[in-house]
Amino acid sequence: MPNPEQQQKPVLPFKLGIHPINWVGEDVKEHGADTTYEQILDEIAALGLTGTEMGRKYPTDPEVLKAELSRRGIRLVSQWKSVLFSDPSYRESELQAYRKHVEFLKEMGSQVISTCEIGGSLHFDPRRTPNEKEVLRLDEAGWQSLAEGLNAAGAIAREYGLKLTYHHHGGTVVEQPEEIDRLMELTDPELVYLLFDTGHAYYGGADPLEVLRKYYDRIAYIHLKDIRQEVLDQARAEQADFVTCIRKGVFTVPGDGCLDFTPIFRELLSRGYDGWAMLEGEQDPVVHPAYEYAKKAIAHIESLISKERR
Repeated sequence: MPNPEQQQKPVLPFKLGIHPINWVGEDVKEHGADTTYEQILDEIAALGLTGTEMGRKYPTDPEVLKAELSRRGIRLVSQWKSVLFSDPSYRESELQAYRKHVEFLKEMGSQVISTCEIGGSLHFDPRRTPNEKEVLRLDEAGWQSLAEGLNAAGAIAREYGLKLTYHHHGGTVVEQPEEIDRLMELTDPELVYLLFDTGHAYYGGADPLEVLRKYYDRIAYIHLKDIRQEVLDQARAEQADFVTCIRKGVFTVPGDGCLDFTPIFRELLSRGYDGWAMLEGEQDPVVHPAYEYAKKAIAHIESLISKERR
């Protein structure tokens, strides 16, 4: 168990946290299956980090979770919320579920909601069958329904003083650069913000720096994730699906993959970004221990930002 005194809090212009997905897989359940939430939170504290997202191992009772976070000096920044707005028949039940999600995050002191459409996804859409092989891209009616649902959910979030941040994501219908563009075009900028994810942008075929520059004014939350190019190339050649890519190790933490984070941090510094950014690796913690990889990622980020400030 790391000593909490070993790591000082990183001195950065924005707030750096870490997602429990580095310890326990969300889409690949066997990753970190035996890891306890106590270990995750102890190691986050030992890294000197003060923010986390909700994870599937964390206590779901708000009072218990508040107590566990508080005694380690950590706050809950956000929690993923799947939505199925592209199908109008799900609209009302999805909005009711979204309000409950918002109420929980409001009680926890969070300010942003990681939100992602699962309609059409191979892995997340409850209407899909196991023998299907491809993401079903949206038609025009699907896009319109998705935008209307997100605007309505964004209005609910705003009621409680939170922001809906849309997570463009591998293996979903908002994955590719033109899909991010379409989502931003169709939704209300005062109700729907963007969760900018460096790894998912690259995975989907976009230049992360271009996405950052193009939509900076709508970015309210950031995930910092890297990509192993050789794994991505092999997975593409094999036409592997999204979850298979995770199992193969396509994602890692900043500084361990192919992405150049220097211009990304330069842009964030020049724009004065002071919100939250979450470290994400989403890889097998047995092969890539979460604490050690996070420690290296923090050092990498501090080094890059230190150079930019000179």
